[in-house]
This record gives sequence, C-alpha cells and structure tokens, in this order.
Amino acid sequence: MEITIRAARRADLNRVVYIEQQCFPKAEAATYERLSERIHVFVHSFFVAEKKGEVIGFINGCVTKQRKLTDDLYESTMFHDDKADYQMVFGLDVLPSEQHQGIAKMLMKAYIAAAHERNKKAVILTCKKHLIPFYKQFGYTCEGRSGSLHGGAVWYDMILLLHEKT
Repeated sequence: MEITIRAARRADLNRVVYIEQQCFPKAEAATYERLSERIHVFVHSFFVAEKKGEVIGFINGCVTKQRKLTDDLYESTMFHDDKADYQMVFGLDVLPSEQHQGIAKMLMKAYIAAAHERNKKAVILTCKKHLIPFYKQFGYTCEGRSGSLHGGAVWYDMILLLHEKT
C-alpha cells in the first residue's frame, strides 16, 4: 500500500469535508466553511494522506500561544499564529474503510515531525477516553479531563512535549 502524506490543497476541500462527516458525529464535525478556512490558513499544519491519487485521511490544527486546546479555537482561525509555540490537533480523520492500516499513525508522525522541525514546544490535542492509549504510543501524556464541551462529548487533554521543559 503506497500512501503519500502531503500538505492539503484547496482542491482537497470537498473530499476532506466528506471524510470529516464520515468520522465525526454532526455535533463534533467541522463544517465546510471551517474546513475551507483551515485549508487556506493552516498552511504548515494541515496534511492529507493520499492513496492512488485519492485523499483518504487528514490531520489539521492551529498554532497558538495557548497551552490548552479550548473550544474557541475550533470556531475561528483568528487565533492561529503560525509563529506561536503550541501546535494543536483539531482532527485526525481516516475514512472508515481505510482505518486500522496505519494511516492515522503515518499522519500523526508527519504532523509531529513538522511541529518538531518548526521548533514548536508541544503538540496538543483532546481525545475521547478510549483513544488515550493510541496517542500515548507517540509519547503524549494525558493531563486529565478537559474543560472542553465540544459537541457535548467528554474529552481528555493530551500533550506531547517537543522543545518545552516540564
């Protein structure tokens, strides 16, 4: 299986929206408008996985001065500061038919490598409890239950320290 990880392009938008809708409940999924804005603004932090020329997954998030992923960050790209220290992960999506083949791992490794190369202090995300072990395999630490109310779900704060001292 040949998978290519590359920066997202405007032409990927419809496919990215479709994948988001397949991977998240409506209350949690980013809208067409949000994903369009993110592809345009998150130049260094929106990647897609491609198989045989078709996008099958993606990862994205803003860069910010905040050390916690708060719900307001999802709502607008105005908080994005490409030069800030903390790389957020808003979503890691792989088509259900393509899951359990290592594609999410490839996307996460590429994302972490890019954040490391850009001298970010940490990569930060929130996840549901059952996904904590998945993220721990990359070196993330769980900091406990998140204050996030995104989509009405229970989330946990995860952090992967890169260039930040504890």
